[in-house]
Amino acid sequence: MDALLPIAILIDELKAEEPLRRLNSISRLGTIALALGEDRTRTELVPFLSENVDDEDEVLLAEAEQLGSFVPYVGGPSHAYLLLPLLENLSTVEETVVRDKAVESLCAVGSQLPDSTINDAFAPLAKRLAGGEWFTSRVSATGLFATAYPRCTQSLKTELRALYSQLCRDETPMVRRAAAQRLGAFAKSVEKEFVGRELMPLFTDLMQDDQDSVRLLAVESCIAFAQSLSREDAVSQLLPVVLKFSQDKSWRVRYNVATQLVELCEALGPDVTRSELTPAFVRLLRDNEAEVRVAAAGKVSAVSKLLSPAQVIPAILPCVGELAMDSSQFVRAALAGVVMELAPVLGKASTIEHLVPVFLQLLKDAFPDVRLNVISKLDQVNQVIGIELLAQSLLPAIKELAEDKHWRVRLAIVEHIPLLAVQLGPEFFQDKLGAQCMKSLEDPVASIRDAAAHTLQKIAKEFGGAWTKEHLMPAVLRMINNGHYLYRMTVLLCISLLATVVPGDVLINSMLPVIVGASKDKVPNVKFNVAKMLQRIAPLLDRPIVDRTIRPCLSELCDDGDMDVRFYARAALGTIDASA
Repeated sequence: MDALLPIAILIDELKAEEPLRRLNSISRLGTIALALGEDRTRTELVPFLSENVDDEDEVLLAEAEQLGSFVPYVGGPSHAYLLLPLLENLSTVEETVVRDKAVESLCAVGSQLPDSTINDAFAPLAKRLAGGEWFTSRVSATGLFATAYPRCTQSLKTELRALYSQLCRDETPMVRRAAAQRLGAFAKSVEKEFVGRELMPLFTDLMQDDQDSVRLLAVESCIAFAQSLSREDAVSQLLPVVLKFSQDKSWRVRYNVATQLVELCEALGPDVTRSELTPAFVRLLRDNEAEVRVAAAGKVSAVSKLLSPAQVIPAILPCVGELAMDSSQFVRAALAGVVMELAPVLGKASTIEHLVPVFLQLLKDAFPDVRLNVISKLDQVNQVIGIELLAQSLLPAIKELAEDKHWRVRLAIVEHIPLLAVQLGPEFFQDKLGAQCMKSLEDPVASIRDAAAHTLQKIAKEFGGAWTKEHLMPAVLRMINNGHYLYRMTVLLCISLLATVVPGDVLINSMLPVIVGASKDKVPNVKFNVAKMLQRIAPLLDRPIVDRTIRPCLSELCDDGDMDVRFYARAALGTIDASA
């Protein structure tokens, strides 16, 4: 009786009126199959599921997903064919997401089937779907060919290629769309001799389809064909297709070409890239549609790395200058994210002449994302032009951005200051950016204050304890008298971070008195942060100093009127006592 309970529960739940209960039951199919065992799963559970395929889409989707990993529950690959009819039914339903998941699971099951079962069951299944009356089954069939084809007999392979040819020329646009989308995957599984002879004409036909959506998806197969064809065939057969796609009347098709152009350049070789694809790329950079220019602008550095500076300067750089002043803020942002990477490609002289003016233009852009994207790649330029030129040309703009009205821009500047500090050196840093670092500790935005404290710690580690004692500590300690408690808390954080860097005498004679003094603050938040700080720096001090200075301070805080202050003070004392 107990052995029958799981299947009984499943049947009861699947027949429940509430879809949620049926969905929960389907989601536990693996557990139930495990409890039933392989034999009963094959003889009872799978047949039961086959009889109940008319359900809510959410239930069918969960079922299709579960069946993809069901092979071990039915007894392994030798019995996996039992799952095919059930998944075949699910792959013909009206709801797209259910069909897609069923096809995905069919491919997962098919990859585990023995070769004999592929020929006897899986390939015939694909043929039935491809010849189905309703377009839904034919759409699903396109996803199975790449799995079935490599392990079929030669006669079956010939049939499958012919069937796929029919699907590519199907009268229903949805079927042609699916065939176009999966043509690349199918091409990878087909022998090279047939790719050029049989599949390439299909690709050419799809490129001329009157439906934009078919051509759009056909573009995605370009890279697969470039990899499947020989270099000579790719240049002679595929290149004209790519060039035609790049001038397609639909902007979505041109957009897809722009997103894949780098991979196509790599596949077709440097000569073709220079002579044919670079002019096509320039056209995309100057496209009428902003979305196409966004996609192309994001590929500027990647394409340029495949060319020599002598090719980049006359062909690509004029477009870069135009895009930096583009009417679309999204185009400018896409360019800003990659334009700094051109510096290593062009070298020092060309970067100074051609790129630095573009950087300055983008750093002054009204759109904050543009400025952020430039700031995040400053190190690329510094490696090429050197810190002195960087300071002369870009530092004024950086100092201006450090006071930008958009807090994310200010945060990005603060986070990049350690990188600049390493390159500038102590004296140059103190002169150019030191005051700005201190100012960031009093920024209205908490994230920036926190980032500024950690930035000062990184700088202190880089420049050493003696420099920190002389230049950082006096300015930081003066800020403890700020009238706003949030800024006083930031100073405490900064002091605790710098405590690990400064010499011991600075910690004892300068920092510790400030922290102890802050324990008298009127605001409880400051006081319990004092307790946290004392707990953190206690291990850095000798025991007599802890007993003489830190312990009395914490004992006093343990009697504070605020419960949070008392909690953190007692926790700190407990930690100190435990380490004694």
